Amino acid sequence: MNDTTRTIAATLLLCVATVSPAQAQGSDWHYLVAPYVMFPNMKGETGIGELPPVPVDADPGDVFSNLQFGAMVYAEMQNDTWTLSSDILYMDLEEDIDERVLINGGSVGVSQLGWELAVMRRFTPNLELGIGVTYNRLEADVDIDIGPGTLSAGTTEEWIDPTIVGRATFPINDHWYFQTRANIGGFGVGADLMWQLAAELGYKSSERWSFSFGYRVIDFDYDHGSDESRFVYDMQTFGPQIKAGYSF
Repeated sequence: MNDTTRTIAATLLLCVATVSPAQAQGSDWHYLVAPYVMFPNMKGETGIGELPPVPVDADPGDVFSNLQFGAMVYAEMQNDTWTLSSDILYMDLEEDIDERVLINGGSVGVSQLGWELAVMRRFTPNLELGIGVTYNRLEADVDIDIGPGTLSAGTTEEWIDPTIVGRATFPINDHWYFQTRANIGGFGVGADLMWQLAAELGYKSSERWSFSFGYRVIDFDYDHGSDESRFVYDMQTFGPQIKAGYSF
């Protein structure tokens, strides 16, 4: 992690530390913990070193059949003005490489951890805007069968993407609500560009419990290094997700 990314991470954590005590006085905080399941499609390509880029095109059936482990949880603390949020997504999967020109087959394995921290301020009853950082860690292994032999490479990459965050929430009635959230970032600090869109329809069954069904798209365009040290991750992960939340 370079000095720039350390500075961005430290700045966001300082914002969190500063906002919390200042706003806690005279304004109650509410907390939400919401584990969720995403049914992801993955489409794009990844490349390591001087190996040719490997296309990835997997649907939820492919992902779950090759999933080694996965964990996803969203949490937030909120008052009338501020929202501090954390979103952790981890997947460890492997996919076979289809035969194509000059390649007889092979496999690609990707272990992906994404952790987003964000601070948002409420500007209207429906709209929140803020900043965030996303820590990304990718472990990738590629084996390519080229006929006479097999070419193999592996790498671990870590980077942080600063992001701009927006969220809009629209109550439908006492129980139902609709919510959208958007991120855009990277800006060459980590990824060249990363963006995320999510929309969900939620139901509050009680003061404590809520459930939602939605759809999410996460897109990374990351290209770092050159020659043997180059790593490319140009990938879009998208699909429906189901979330169960507990508030206190």
